[in-house]
Amino acid sequence: MTLDQITIQNLQVYAHHGVFPEENTLGQKFLVTAKLGLDTRKAGLSDDLTRSVHYGEVSAEITSFLQQHTYQLIEAAAEQLAEHLLLTYELLETVTLEIQKPWAPVGLPLDTVSVCITRGWHTAYLALGSNLGDKQAYLDGAVAFLGERPDVRIERVSSYLETEPYGVTDQDTFLNGCMRIQTLLAPYELLDVLHQAEQKAGRRRLRHWGPRTLDLDILFYDDLVLSEDDLVIPHPEIPKRTFVLEPMVQIAPYLVHPLRHRTIKELLEDLRRMDAR
Repeated sequence: MTLDQITIQNLQVYAHHGVFPEENTLGQKFLVTAKLGLDTRKAGLSDDLTRSVHYGEVSAEITSFLQQHTYQLIEAAAEQLAEHLLLTYELLETVTLEIQKPWAPVGLPLDTVSVCITRGWHTAYLALGSNLGDKQAYLDGAVAFLGERPDVRIERVSSYLETEPYGVTDQDTFLNGCMRIQTLLAPYELLDVLHQAEQKAGRRRLRHWGPRTLDLDILFYDDLVLSEDDLVIPHPEIPKRTFVLEPMVQIAPYLVHPLRHRTIKELLEDLRRMDAR
């Protein structure tokens, strides 16, 4: 679905950002264009401002934020401002920001220097597993850890299923589940946060597919297809793992795998047919 857009064009803000000390001291003019991505249909049908984003308030918020903070780079100003807007306005799904610096001190004739970025909320699906100690406590702790972060919104968590170990079978049974989140984190940033949660749970990586207090994996991230040495999305083992597909069916049965072009429900049915042979 394509988002609707509210545009604030060339808002003038006098603020203190720049590499040179005099820029931070004396300040200068910046021009900010903000394209706010959201669904405006309910506001359009009801003529109710509370169902949209008030562009006057957003303009004041942009001005206040840029005047209350100082950054050396306009890249940093844009990044932090984008996150601030997305966290402040619940209806806002994406924001494209262009920050122009018309008085850039480069010693050459130019009209302006600018940085333009687009940021927004992303849908990710995560797998949770544990087969050491208080398994449920470790899974609940991971959900709570993620839920405490402002850049993560937990939308759904499956029930926990007790499953037989996969790969290395001479270990205790697992407790497994899946969750759907909205996040501002990029894939590698999300992976780092999941590793932090595992470390908090005392996980030690001593044996591949061995016992663990907590195991967290990124299953899907929007429709992203990524294949790197240390991160593959969608997770390559999804179609083979009943303990992933069963809890995923609870929370997203009709999610379509971007490579297999099959829904989660269909993938589970395929796997069960194979296992029955």
